[in-house]
Amino acid sequence: MKYRRLGRTGLKVSEVSLGTMAFGRWIDEDASAKVLDTALDAGINVIDSADVYGRGMDVGDVSLLGESEAIIGRILKGRRENVILATKFHNRMGPGINDAGQSRYYIYRALENSLRRLQTDHIDLYQIHSFDAETPIDETLRALDDLIKQGKIRYIGCSNYAAWQLAKAHGVSALHGLHRFDSVQPEYSLITRGIEKELVPFAQSENVGIISYSPLGRGILTGKYRQGEAPPAESRLAAGEKRLELLLQSNPAYDLVDAIRPLAEARGWTLAQFALAWVLSHSYISSAILGASKPEQIVDSLKFAEERLTSEELILINEASRRLGLLL
Repeated sequence: MKYRRLGRTGLKVSEVSLGTMAFGRWIDEDASAKVLDTALDAGINVIDSADVYGRGMDVGDVSLLGESEAIIGRILKGRRENVILATKFHNRMGPGINDAGQSRYYIYRALENSLRRLQTDHIDLYQIHSFDAETPIDETLRALDDLIKQGKIRYIGCSNYAAWQLAKAHGVSALHGLHRFDSVQPEYSLITRGIEKELVPFAQSENVGIISYSPLGRGILTGKYRQGEAPPAESRLAAGEKRLELLLQSNPAYDLVDAIRPLAEARGWTLAQFALAWVLSHSYISSAILGASKPEQIVDSLKFAEERLTSEELILINEASRRLGLLL
C-alpha cells in the first residue's frame, strides 16, 4: 500500500480507504469484521463511515441507523490507534425537528452520538455529508472549530460539495480565523467525472485533499451488470438500490464498460482492478474509498492498485468518454 498526504496537512492516508456503508446494512458484524481485518492487513489506514449508515437507510426506520459506526466501534476495540477514523453527519437521525442538519445544536449531539457508537474519544476526520442551505456556514464552521479546540476532532472535511460551496466555506474560515475544510469527498469514477470541471481545479489550487467514493461506479465497473439481464443475486442492484438504478438509466455506463474491457484484458486485469487504477492514476486524488462486503473483494481490487495507467491508456479512455458524453 502506498500513502499520500491529505491536502495541505501532514496526515498520511492510504491510497485506498475502506468504505463501511455495507456494515450492518448488507452484511452482519462477523462479515464486517472479516472485511475490516483484511483491509487493515492490506495497509489501509482510513476507515470511512457515516452516522446514517445502517439498515434504516433502506426501510425508513431511524432507530436502525448508526449500525455501521456501532459495529466499527466494537470490532476496532484495542486497535483504535492504528487507524484514521472518518465519519460524517448531516442526515436525519431521529424524528425531532432538530435531529438533522448543521446547526451548532445538532453538531454537538451528532458528534457525541458518533463517539459513543464508535467507542472513541475523538474523530480523526469529521465530515459534513452534504451542503446545508438552511444553516449559516459560519455557525457550522464555528461549532466544528470549537470541537477541534476541545480535542474531539482532528481534521474537518465535507462531502458532496460543489466547488462554489467549498470556496464559500474557505472564505468564511479565512475571514473569521477558523479551521478550514482540509478534504472533500465527492463521487468519482470512469462513469462519474463531473468533478473534473470545477471541483478538482479548485482543490488543486487550494491544496484540498480529495477522498473520492464509488471508484467502481457502484459496482457497475466490475462488469457484473449486463444490459437486459437480471442482476446477480445479493448485488446492490438486486437489493433495489435506487441511486444505482437511476445511474444505469441515465448514464451510458454499459457502453463504457464495453469500451474499457479490452484495455483491462490487455493487462490481464479485471475491470474492477482497471477502474480503481484509473482513479489512482490521478495525483489529485488523496485516497479512493473502496466499499466491500467480502474480504476477497478487497484482496482482488488491491492486487494492482499501486500500478498506474499509461498516458496512451488514459487518452483512449478519454476518447471513449467523450464519444459517450461522459467527458466534455
